Amino acid sequence: MRRAKIFYNDIYAGVLTETDDGAYIFQYDHDYVATYPTQFLTFTMPVRDKVYEEKRLFPFFEGLIPEGWLLEIAAKNWKINTNDRMGLLLACCQNCIGAVSVEPIKVEADE
Repeated sequence: MRRAKIFYNDIYAGVLTETDDGAYIFQYDHDYVATYPTQFLTFTMPVRDKVYEEKRLFPFFEGLIPEGWLLEIAAKNWKINTNDRMGLLLACCQNCIGAVSVEPIKVEADE
């Protein structure tokens, strides 16, 4: 399982998780929901306490991943398969252009 903290304008917004069976879960942080109820990441994912679940990476997060020659450079430098969308998101999207950034959550060895 891989996870990432999602930030909106440097404010912690929630957690994106890729499950062991390849599904994706996004949940806004409870404090974010209470403090910024109208500050959504994307129109398709309004702020709410309920979890978002998909079998594929959410289109919004997919759109943060580089394309074309930049994708090829990133995949080659980090040795990530271009089909590993969560791996690319974790590696390439910590300093995205725009309001949203992705911070990998390191997994402890005993987890």
